[in-house]
Amino acid sequence: MFGWLKRRRRGALRHRPFPQAWEDIIERNVPQWRSLDPDEQEQMKGHIHVFLAEKTFQGCGGLAITDEIRLTIAAQACLLLLHREGDYFPRMTSILVYPSHYATPVRQRAAGGFVIETEQTRLGESWYRGPVVLSWDGVLHGASDVGDGRNVVLHEFAHQLDSADGAVDGAPDLGPRERYADWARVLGEEYQDLVERMHAHRGSIIRGYGATSPAEFFAVVTEVFFEKPRHLKRKHPELYEQFKAFYKQDPAARMLNAEC
Repeated sequence: MFGWLKRRRRGALRHRPFPQAWEDIIERNVPQWRSLDPDEQEQMKGHIHVFLAEKTFQGCGGLAITDEIRLTIAAQACLLLLHREGDYFPRMTSILVYPSHYATPVRQRAAGGFVIETEQTRLGESWYRGPVVLSWDGVLHGASDVGDGRNVVLHEFAHQLDSADGAVDGAPDLGPRERYADWARVLGEEYQDLVERMHAHRGSIIRGYGATSPAEFFAVVTEVFFEKPRHLKRKHPELYEQFKAFYKQDPAARMLNAEC
């Protein structure tokens, strides 16, 4: 019963008119919007309506939440949902937004059993069964430069997709069981290659932070998949195909079509 009611409510939300002022904000702040075809933009509008209705935004550090903030974040997060069957980041209900980078306490265990408490400056983070935290200037920068392979919204919401199956391990819910073997093989090999490259101080289009853990590797590759898809497809074709199958999108082809 509750599932039926949720589907009915979401269906009604998706068919709401999308204000032109909202679309103007997205087109201005999220250049990837312009590469979507009309059907994809319509699907995105429906997703954004649902996202905004179900998620709570909270300003931190004196930041007042505006439609611009909500729509810029929602549009990027919903890009990960395009063409995919699934829920709307069900383990996350709130998004905390700071004006810029923020400090968060970090506890590290040192030799002898001592615990060292320090502060770490961040642009964003994603909590399992908790909020997504973002810096507004990081959101704007990540969205505006679509060719740098860095996007804090895509990164943190990729973590939310990763955690949907109950574990943050770099293996999101892939659907059919047979898909997990190929995913583990390809991502395992690529992750190990990145770790070795970082140790040898050799470059990669995949940011070195992805070598921190399989979970970070998935989130970092998600950024590259959407922002530098043609580079990823050329240099890491098997990895590209795995992400293409998961996200049910081909951003390399989309980018090529947008240029024609």
